[in-house]
Amino acid sequence: MTEERHVLVIFPHPDDETFSSAGTIANYINQGVPVTYACLTLGQMGRNLGNPPFATRESLPEVREKELEDACKVIGITDLRKMGMRDKTVEFEPHDYIDNMVKSLIEETNPSLIISFYPGYAVHPDHEATADAVIRTVERMPQEKRPRLTLVAFSNDAAEHLGEPDIQNDISQYKDMKIKAFEAHASQTGTFLKQLASPEFNGQQHSFLSVEPFWTYHFKS
Repeated sequence: MTEERHVLVIFPHPDDETFSSAGTIANYINQGVPVTYACLTLGQMGRNLGNPPFATRESLPEVREKELEDACKVIGITDLRKMGMRDKTVEFEPHDYIDNMVKSLIEETNPSLIISFYPGYAVHPDHEATADAVIRTVERMPQEKRPRLTLVAFSNDAAEHLGEPDIQNDISQYKDMKIKAFEAHASQTGTFLKQLASPEFNGQQHSFLSVEPFWTYHFKS
């Protein structure tokens, strides 16, 4: 991985960071690179309540906030920003509001690298809205001051349209850590962890626990 001045991670939900980039983030932290994680919502509308259920619709926001904090401790993130937006409404926020939020984070942290979602290939409307805000905001910056963007594409046709990932970080040494971060997000990941542990999911185990892929984003100007 390239030496970085500061890494700014921007995702809309608790657990986005674990699924996509926990090993990559931990590696930067272990190198001594400052990492700021801006989590836009607390995942208040998450469809899962635990397996078996242990949360309720009323308690889920507090449960997921604690899970986010616990997962960040596992990964090593000490600069966690909870941005106070509501789950499943990010796509409806005025562009000025969310873009200014991203701009303020960039101005404060002065990152050399931003990790977020790739627009058009992020599946969930909140993911897409977050990706669009990052792109719009960075595109307005002078070229020489723009941080690099390494972005997560979850869509099944990402490789078909974007090509193979530009970056495939080997995170095998962080496998146990990533599993613990998944476990921290217990309300959402119980079923997934059971699947991941089954022999039928060997390929998925490799995908989630050994390699984290990213695509770089290139502006036209």
